[in-house]
Amino acid sequence: MSKITLNGFVLLFLLFLGNSSGNYAAGSATATAQKAQFEQTTPESQLARRNLDQGGTGTLQKMIVQSGSVTMQLDLNRLNGISAVAERPTTLGFVAAANSFFSILIFNDQLRGPEPGTIALVPAAGLNALGYSLPVALGASLKQLVIEKLSSDESFDLAVRDAKTGFTFFNIEGHQYDYDATGQLLSITGGRLLISKEFASALGRPADVSAAVGRISIGAAMQPIEIDQLVNGELKSMAMPPLRYGVGPETPTLVPGPDVIVGDLPSMAQFGNDTVNHLVGLGVGTTSCNNGDQPFNWFALPQIDHPVIPQNFYRMSGGATNDERFEQIGQSWLKHAFTALEGTVCGTCNTSGCTTGTHLCPGCSDPYGASLNASQTGIGSRAWVNPFTGAFPSTANNHSGHSHTGTSHRVTVASSDLNPAQNSGATYFAEGQYVTPHEYAWCQSHPGQCNMYNNASYRQFTVSGSGDNYTFSPSGSTARMQAAINAWQTLGSATVNRIEPDPGNDGIWFMGYKVTNPSTGVWHYEYALYNQNLDRSIQSFSVPVGPGVNISNIGFHAPLQEPGWANDGTQGNTGFSSTPWSVQTSSSITWSTETFAQNQNANAIRFGTLYNFRFDADQPPNPTNATVGYFKTGGPTPVLIQAPGGVPTPSPTPTPTATPTATPTATATPTATATATFTPTPTATATFTPTATATSTPSPTATATFTPTPTATATPTATPTSTPRPTPTPRSNPPPRPRPTPLPRP
Repeated sequence: MSKITLNGFVLLFLLFLGNSSGNYAAGSATATAQKAQFEQTTPESQLARRNLDQGGTGTLQKMIVQSGSVTMQLDLNRLNGISAVAERPTTLGFVAAANSFFSILIFNDQLRGPEPGTIALVPAAGLNALGYSLPVALGASLKQLVIEKLSSDESFDLAVRDAKTGFTFFNIEGHQYDYDATGQLLSITGGRLLISKEFASALGRPADVSAAVGRISIGAAMQPIEIDQLVNGELKSMAMPPLRYGVGPETPTLVPGPDVIVGDLPSMAQFGNDTVNHLVGLGVGTTSCNNGDQPFNWFALPQIDHPVIPQNFYRMSGGATNDERFEQIGQSWLKHAFTALEGTVCGTCNTSGCTTGTHLCPGCSDPYGASLNASQTGIGSRAWVNPFTGAFPSTANNHSGHSHTGTSHRVTVASSDLNPAQNSGATYFAEGQYVTPHEYAWCQSHPGQCNMYNNASYRQFTVSGSGDNYTFSPSGSTARMQAAINAWQTLGSATVNRIEPDPGNDGIWFMGYKVTNPSTGVWHYEYALYNQNLDRSIQSFSVPVGPGVNISNIGFHAPLQEPGWANDGTQGNTGFSSTPWSVQTSSSITWSTETFAQNQNANAIRFGTLYNFRFDADQPPNPTNATVGYFKTGGPTPVLIQAPGGVPTPSPTPTPTATPTATPTATATPTATATATFTPTPTATATFTPTATATSTPSPTATATFTPTPTATATPTATPTSTPRPTPTPRSNPPPRPRPTPLPRP
């Protein structure tokens, strides 16, 4: 263990040292805050601070679950929305999967606290027969549930989730940890099962959020995976005992089939800049894990069966609490994976019967540092890849015919989006994603073993610096198998829903939205559309508006695209457009880019990108359906949102009609240009900012009064071809908004 890692490890357990007994209480965010406030004034807390200064001496163990059992006692009537009759108790029993990477820290035989991780649950005999009496979604997930220890900045300490989709069924509150050092036994008792926000929404009972529907208890035998001897906080010796049970196809910890996930985002750094346009080029370190029970294909180019790795960067900011909006501020090309190293970051690595190097073996991990992911000759254009099938040509990483600048192909971000002085209180999130043909091919031949939707993870980073030079420090742990937009829901209280327009034929995207009330009579509507692996891409977004609603500050935001490069896979090698979407208003607000027929390089929402749409209104929100149109193929999709005024009541989403998945049609044509550069232009930027000022008198901003009209759909206006990257304008959190001014009414 490195000294840096060890110091963080020591700091963590010393922070728990104020609890000198063998148990550790955990509960809701309120209970956690109360506990922290109490410990600040106790003698034990003072002792912990002295030990932190002096360093601890003793044996520090990191332990994971060897085996165990989990019991959920549910009230089926309450769970199914029947509260007028007596309880209908039932017990769900599970076996804790061997070697589940749910870890705890033990110092001198005393429990110092749990670390983020999961316990995979295997249904006990006869449990599946109870599935018929459970809500459909829960019954369908019985074979893939996990207990997850959440990071410290979450609202709850534990949750019950679907391992494949990340869907949260229950949050757990009020539980207590107890540890018996003699038998190395961990027990978690007294936990209340609370219906999560997304489960309540899926049940059609949003008012049941946080309703208590049962209790949970966990008992587990623990085994050490690392034993350190410390003297005054300094590491003197370290041992890593072998695990008692190996991880392999027979162990239910791993899901069926190959399943690559982002197990960790350990680092992020700057590797270049553009001091003329004030841009910086970043790299994000990614550590992959094979979460499946089959070897994962890892054949390097020119072979075409390996993962490719896009990296993205996001900022949450705006409003009184700096969580009004969630924007993507940077994206990279794709790192092409090569040579799996078979590490143990995600648990035990089983290489038995697996050809190492050309395969990532079950349970094994493979690291790519930030510098490697930022290496400009090792990353290829996104345009070559079908994100659903994972298909790409052997020439997908061809850098002939062009030269690189300090930001080329890297996660390129405007300095104004990072400068702490211009983004006070903002929080930042890096995201890694693995796209691969192996999971798609396996899904086609093994229906029911499709592990293609959990390949993105995110982590919060703290940004410091100024000018065109910045540093990045990780904050908290990596949120595995969750796209970064989920941070807007967990930390910013936004609503985020997953959309799958053509199941089995194309990928998924997420609809996020949040409505705030920044001042009396003004409501701000913020929408974010994130495409995870949808090949058809998104071309238009239409929000209905009730009659008589006054609208102002209509805005749009999208990350900047790479300029055109020789052999970049776009039509004519001109790159994807950064032209802002046009907007039209009638009885709806409709944003759109060019259609695929008009411009194959139009600024559509392609995979791994998130676009924002926003406006202010003088009426509060009501539920309704927005309409999302697609770029390559397929009819539009209605999606649930909130919109102002007397908008139409949302109708059930129809079952989508299967359509073939579109594949990339663009082919690269070499150009005679040897070097591509970022050329600033005085045209519109990709970021719209409110026109209101902070003075008491509003700026003369155009205001629209909406009344019903026969035509509610905007016709996109054609723009020529993609424009070169514009010079980013300085950004800061938006000023206070004035109340929208109505136009004179007839």
